Amino acid sequence: MKTNLSNIKTEIENYTSTSNLTELQVVEKLKDYYFNKKVNENLKLYKKGKKKVSEVTKDLKISPRKFYAILEKKKISYTKYNKNKDAEQD
Repeated sequence: MKTNLSNIKTEIENYTSTSNLTELQVVEKLKDYYFNKKVNENLKLYKKGKKKVSEVTKDLKISPRKFYAILEKKKISYTKYNKNKDAEQD
């Protein structure tokens, strides 16, 4: 395990020496890349109806609002619920 981490650390250091980025920027880019990869996998399952919003948000560890913002950004249709309308009917 230590050797794997040291290999990763040396690769990041080599990359930072060749690019104009800092180590933290490289790590942040990697984090964004893998998060987006995981989002795309879950969106495919959501579109097929195999996963619900609650399951996707639990897997991604994000709030439902953030997930709906991702859906709007990617122009994926979803059902909108109006809570105010339900409260008026009671």
